[in-house]
Amino acid sequence: MSEKIQIIVVDDEVLFRKGIIFLLERKKNINIVFEAGDGEELIEYLNKAKVLPDIILMDINMPIINGVEATKTIRKEFPEIKIIALTSYHTPLFIANMIQEGVASYLIKNAHPDEMIKTISEVANKGFYYNENVLKVLSDNFSPNKKILNILSDDFLTSREREVLELICRQHSTAEIAEKIFISPRTVESHRNSLLLKTQTKNVAGLVVFALQNKIVQL
Repeated sequence: MSEKIQIIVVDDEVLFRKGIIFLLERKKNINIVFEAGDGEELIEYLNKAKVLPDIILMDINMPIINGVEATKTIRKEFPEIKIIALTSYHTPLFIANMIQEGVASYLIKNAHPDEMIKTISEVANKGFYYNENVLKVLSDNFSPNKKILNILSDDFLTSREREVLELICRQHSTAEIAEKIFISPRTVESHRNSLLLKTQTKNVAGLVVFALQNKIVQL
């Protein structure tokens, strides 16, 4: 990742979009590379872009191509881009569905600006960020997969892998995990890769969802 966090803001409400951009442009570590009013405009830009953004702040309810469909396309074609859902919708089912679609974080439009900056920073540094409300939604709205639970009961994960997984779910960075359990960052990465393979998840956010779905970690 470059020194500055490269961001695209996508929202069909021009005044709101410009307000977000105004706030973000005041931060020295953030660079706004593009803004769009709908998902179609965004995807057209990404297909032509020489340098992709680190993060997209994505509105959900937009014309032409909405945020849900745009997220699906981007997760498939540009998986390295992190998406933060930025929306007025905050029902548990909607949050759960967007997390399943692969968003790295979920931000309500009436959130405090400091919360937005924190979310961007956490996603940039760790790849995802779920606040307490989102974690509760994930924990409460997924039923355990019985087949996976049976595998887990047969020492599917080692004690060290469970330890690393819990710290990941508590949103610690690789360096922080290494310091807490007295192992090297490279060993943490090794355990994380093993967790990704065993759980058949694609990224750290997927590990968190897996752990909460199957009640491996209680937060």
